[in-house]
Amino acid sequence: MNVTDPSAAASTCEQLLDEIGEAVIADREFLETVLVGVLARGHVLLEDVPGTGKTLTAKSIASALDLPFSRIQFTPDLLPADVTGTHIYDEHEATFEFTEGPLFANVVLADEINRAPPKTQAALLEAMSERQVTVAGDTMSLPDPFVVIATQNPVESEGTFPLPEAQVDRFAVKTAIGYPGQDGEATLLRQRTDRTEKLPSVSAVCSSADDVRALQAAPEAVTVTDDLIPYMTAITAATRRAERVRVGVSPRGTQRLLEVSRAKAVLDGRDYLAPDDITTVAPSVLAHRLVLTPEAAVEDVSKRAILADALESVPVPTVSRSDTPAPE
Repeated sequence: MNVTDPSAAASTCEQLLDEIGEAVIADREFLETVLVGVLARGHVLLEDVPGTGKTLTAKSIASALDLPFSRIQFTPDLLPADVTGTHIYDEHEATFEFTEGPLFANVVLADEINRAPPKTQAALLEAMSERQVTVAGDTMSLPDPFVVIATQNPVESEGTFPLPEAQVDRFAVKTAIGYPGQDGEATLLRQRTDRTEKLPSVSAVCSSADDVRALQAAPEAVTVTDDLIPYMTAITAATRRAERVRVGVSPRGTQRLLEVSRAKAVLDGRDYLAPDDITTVAPSVLAHRLVLTPEAAVEDVSKRAILADALESVPVPTVSRSDTPAPE
């Protein structure tokens, strides 16, 4: 794959979305949000009620990318070694050998992530931020690419642990699949009557991990004009000044805004960043990073509404034709 050619990368993304969309009954916008998170080498948090297709989405992405997939069902008694792996004593060799845990996969589904206890969350945090795990003082690198797609139920709170703010900040995007419309749900039923298997199959679009790494490198070739840099920093600065916000978007969040915005440009087949890319991805990239004041939390103030106010308060730069690369 030629990573400098946005049309080639966009064509592959289009095939991925079509293939995943055959299995997952969801809005195209939702699938695009998840894909740009993966393209930006980030992790994805899916928050929705059970039965909407979160697990199927993660499995379908792994299948379409042709990457090894692992699922971890998080529970209150889950230990760090259950996800990272552990050293096992070999009696014949009289040595300890490391046995890899389920984190050693390219695409990891962290199902009901908010049910894991703090120690296990800490182990997962290292994996998400450093792409490595440390067990008994030994540090081991995780596969590349490495993507965590986590799910959590926003309604049920019994037996759950709030995600640490530092861990929430590690997710490039947070989105929800939502209920399908009646037509979509009818399509789901028709699919179910036409097959004997419980889950629909998804064909591979990429042929190797090298293809996926090349696809993830494509956003690096997207040109960013000088006026868009202060535009992005102004947006995140506005969240820190908001009255109902206790902690605004971190500098890490600003970096993720740039990375995911460039991935959105690739999805659209462009080698330059446009203001629309930034405003389109901003809600899924930034809203979950806001920490509200206690009063705002009690009043159930929408984080996305606060972010919308921040976006509205920042003038959108006008990108002239001279600012964008001329077509070859």
